[in-house]
Amino acid sequence: MKLAFIIDPIDRLDPGHDSTVAMMEAAYLKGHEVWITAIDQLHVVEGKAWAKLQSLRFKPVRLVDGRWEAPSDWYRVEAEAFLPLEVMQAVFMRKDPPADAAYFYATFMLDYVDPAKTLVINSPDGLRKANEKMYALQFPSAMPKTQVSTGMSQILKFVEQNGKAVLKPLDGKAGEGILFLEWGDRNLKSMIEISTQRGQRPVMLQEYLPAAREGDKRIILLEGEPIGAVNRVPAADEFRGNMAVGGRADATVITPREQEICAQVGPVVQRDGLYFVGIDVIGGFLTEVNVTSPTGIREIDRLSDVRLGDQVIEWLERRLLQ
Repeated sequence: MKLAFIIDPIDRLDPGHDSTVAMMEAAYLKGHEVWITAIDQLHVVEGKAWAKLQSLRFKPVRLVDGRWEAPSDWYRVEAEAFLPLEVMQAVFMRKDPPADAAYFYATFMLDYVDPAKTLVINSPDGLRKANEKMYALQFPSAMPKTQVSTGMSQILKFVEQNGKAVLKPLDGKAGEGILFLEWGDRNLKSMIEISTQRGQRPVMLQEYLPAAREGDKRIILLEGEPIGAVNRVPAADEFRGNMAVGGRADATVITPREQEICAQVGPVVQRDGLYFVGIDVIGGFLTEVNVTSPTGIREIDRLSDVRLGDQVIEWLERRLLQ
């Protein structure tokens, strides 16, 4: 197969952490062609999506004393070409948030990939539907108390009623901009003003879950089915469990309650063409549905002795080659 990955600059990726690298490496080792491009290299020419692409070779990471180690020259560019994306069997849209105007324009260009020839993962239409914070709102029985608002009075009322709350920007990633709010904090109004840009930008509020101290669990769904999980435990001086802000990755299992949540989310993400998804669960409550570039593969592989990148590529082989 020929596979294209739409990514951030490859020299910024961490081969021992990024799920995108895990999937590209798995595809390469299974004998498939791996090509990369970026959203600013996409074009629509005569009604078809094209891209400036680079093909890659990889030197795989190795697990040494419980840590992934990568050679300094872990990838090499083999060739460059300007090609229609329909010559690929699959295109992985793995650009990190924010899902800004440039990101949405890229999804519109991906609409011009012929679906009869090429599978886009995740679906451009699904990516447009699925704001990673608000998409979860359609599963109210799985979520903690949540509201989305721009208004100072509404936000203050929510914090007062719950005592403590977590405020999230709707377009953030990796824990960026998430705030812990507590009734009585003299900075409370100021933090709300900054986050909402004085009432011009909506934010998500969720009740603070004390179970967050025990971890924020990332569960990976592949075509709606859970295939692995990792628990991200906040550092001592943090309330956020995201690994990007120092959260510790621990091995974990998927509980019966979390299986119930997966059973709710799975059919909906399948319906929307969201094949590779990461859901976040704290204390048995769904907090987010991540669809742009969910991470966690490397940590799950390291802690649970599995190879999720291989599972993704094997799923793709079954779907496209049989």
